[in-house]
Amino acid sequence: MRVGVLKEIKVHEYRVGLTPAAAREFVAAGHDVAVETGAGAGIGASDASYVAVGAKIAVDAAEIFAKSELVVKVKEPQPSEWAQLREGQILFAYLHLAPDPRQAEGLMKSGCTAIAYETVVGTDGVSLPLLAPMSEVAGRLAIEAAASALKAHSGGRGMLLGGVPGVAPARVVILGGGVVGTQAARMAVGLGAEVSVLDRSLPRLRQLDDLFQGRVRTQFASAAAIESEVLDADAVIGAVLIAGASAPKLVARPLLKEMKKGAVLVDVSIDQGGCFETSHPTTHAAPTYVVDAIVHYCVANMPGSVPHTSSHALNHATLPYGLALAAKGRAAIFEDPGLLAGLNVDRGHIAHAAVAKSLGLMPKRLAA
Repeated sequence: MRVGVLKEIKVHEYRVGLTPAAAREFVAAGHDVAVETGAGAGIGASDASYVAVGAKIAVDAAEIFAKSELVVKVKEPQPSEWAQLREGQILFAYLHLAPDPRQAEGLMKSGCTAIAYETVVGTDGVSLPLLAPMSEVAGRLAIEAAASALKAHSGGRGMLLGGVPGVAPARVVILGGGVVGTQAARMAVGLGAEVSVLDRSLPRLRQLDDLFQGRVRTQFASAAAIESEVLDADAVIGAVLIAGASAPKLVARPLLKEMKKGAVLVDVSIDQGGCFETSHPTTHAAPTYVVDAIVHYCVANMPGSVPHTSSHALNHATLPYGLALAAKGRAAIFEDPGLLAGLNVDRGHIAHAAVAKSLGLMPKRLAA
């Protein structure tokens, strides 16, 4: 199969869909791999490093779209990109369509088959193996972002996350105990912060209690508990996820006026629309803004700031699925329930129930 790798064009996005090591695996399996020139620059991978493993270098994105049967990306296609997709092509990337009706419309109009990393499920039918590595990165980065935003020059409360002897540490509240929340808690605890994690799954709260051995307070995420914890927080990490669907709004704007002035909200759920009412996507170029004296950090591609770590972690997870798609094409989707769960758009239709519901559409999953 002809596999194409695009250079990411989203603002401050430096990751790459295939590293040279991953490209080598595709070539070894007998596939033709074309990489847009400069695609690997963000991770220090030159065009020559791709040529050395048997890939070809394409002069621009137009060449990739014109010749590829499988297009591999990291972030969702931008308007100039979805306009170049065509019927019969397979797109393999993060999509996050629920809060993005324009992209959904563009992908449907193209007639392509689009598989979203974030909704591919594991063999257990529950885990999200292609989202997990970026959730691990984002969870850890969320605490770094909170620590930076808490500084006075960023508009924050002027607090050191871990405090010092004689001065209390910051209170960090994490909404959601999944992969993002767990990694955020790990980082916050390591820096000496006072940490609370809220989740609606009691089994998960028990796991977190065992994992952190009492160093993290766990609470059931009732509306009352969320409100109480948010009002006492110096930093709140939004880490909730409903696969494919828009994130629920857990913190309403009126609550901001009662929070500590200069407190920080880090919305890791922003790719799915955000879990704070006052959230809107930002970029690494201008990552924060202030509403009612509360600093908001809502960068929609947080892992893009550490592209070396992120690209390699992502490729380790996506490689077997990408190789299956390259080997069997669209048929691979219908042979693997995990890939089938990743099918978001297929030949002009939304194919994922949660995505369709969020967009106000009816899902239509086509046969192989």
